[in-house]
Amino acid sequence: MAATTSSYSITMRLHTAPDHGVVGAVATAIAQAGGIVTAIDVAESSHERLVVDVTCSAADAEHAARLEAAVDEVAGVEVYRVSDRTFLLHIGGKIEVTSKVPLRNRDDLSMAYTPGVGRVSQALADHPEDIPRLTVKGNSVAVVTDGSAVLGLGNIGPGAALPVMEGKAALFKRFANIDAWPICLASQDTDEIVRAVEMIAPGFGGINLEDIAAPRCFEIERRLRASLDIPVFHDDQHGTAIVVLAALTNALRVVRKALPEVRVVVSGGGAAGTAIVTLLLAAGVTDVVVVDRSGALSADDDTLSLVHQQLAEATNPRRVRGDLHTVLHGADVFIGVSAPGVLKAEWIQDMAPDAVVFALANPDPEVDPAEADKYAAVVASGRSDYPNQINNVLAFPGVFRGLLDARAHEVTIEMLLRAAEAIALVVKDEELNPNFIIPTVFHPDVPKAVAAAIRGEG
Repeated sequence: MAATTSSYSITMRLHTAPDHGVVGAVATAIAQAGGIVTAIDVAESSHERLVVDVTCSAADAEHAARLEAAVDEVAGVEVYRVSDRTFLLHIGGKIEVTSKVPLRNRDDLSMAYTPGVGRVSQALADHPEDIPRLTVKGNSVAVVTDGSAVLGLGNIGPGAALPVMEGKAALFKRFANIDAWPICLASQDTDEIVRAVEMIAPGFGGINLEDIAAPRCFEIERRLRASLDIPVFHDDQHGTAIVVLAALTNALRVVRKALPEVRVVVSGGGAAGTAIVTLLLAAGVTDVVVVDRSGALSADDDTLSLVHQQLAEATNPRRVRGDLHTVLHGADVFIGVSAPGVLKAEWIQDMAPDAVVFALANPDPEVDPAEADKYAAVVASGRSDYPNQINNVLAFPGVFRGLLDARAHEVTIEMLLRAAEAIALVVKDEELNPNFIIPTVFHPDVPKAVAAAIRGEG
């Protein structure tokens, strides 16, 4: 059974006999069914019955249902109601707008709104360069999606994508004190998306593209970068690439190998894979082979799509052909941004000694990290229940903090390289080991270091 997780945390309200020993029986039943009890609260107590709230973590929705059934079978217990704590957290949304200035009386109102605000608007019409300083634009980011590639859920549409975009906005605020707004567009037409973002851009200091399917995301990003005077950042590409490079830098410190010397295999030629490859090449890696469903991408393959042809021309200098297992022979590094289960753990034995394996498909990785750990020197994944979580939260808050502070107009490869180096250096030499190659997302130094790197400081 998969590990339990708070994302499948439930609270069961129980009506039980007035015997506190029943509560212990409930905890035992949950443990025997593979759940973890995190809280037991007696909500009501009388001579006739107890009302008890039991909170526990499950592995998935099916497991949560089994825990409920196990508790319901305990003598003297009735499961009165079950609440999914994740859904409760989302009721009414996760973000809100609050005023930064007091509105206590007429004087406050006359300055924050009419007539005083008219003076500020006229000043900005005369001096538009002051807009970021005198408005929310200087600290705001639009989190833009069309809902076409949301997490591991696929094309679920803009409305269903909204909770993810809200979460992103909450992370911007928590880790970099940036005000971000979810912008969920009811179109998956490239021209319409580009035009929509261009039209809302005056109100934002930066654009964070999110969960837009490839290859459409590439053109949208390219066109917006050309037409807007504010930075455009596609987190699924560049955020992932930054954190992967940071983690790989430290993983190679552990195994005492250098970036220019290693052979890297990337599974997945989509948005994330393409960005990772681009940044690895810019960082000095010389031998990268990308493997997609049809096998290794090679420039001498005339059946490739235009996007894959361009990717192949920048990679695979030895013109290797074959499936993933074939390409892995002798490789130092595996980076997966593809699909669950494509890498068999035993294949890692065919890689070079002290292999590094990053299995980043979410929520189910290319290989079980625990199995990969039997053969690889360093293993990372996108999961929070294993060491070395590759999480974009390490990058994007600090990246945008630096971009906004610098009043930047664009995002450059040099910025991305500096950001990756900054994250890597947060892990000190005395902390570095195979199970700690990347700092926790709650490390207070991470967003500050990334922002400074983006600004070109230190």
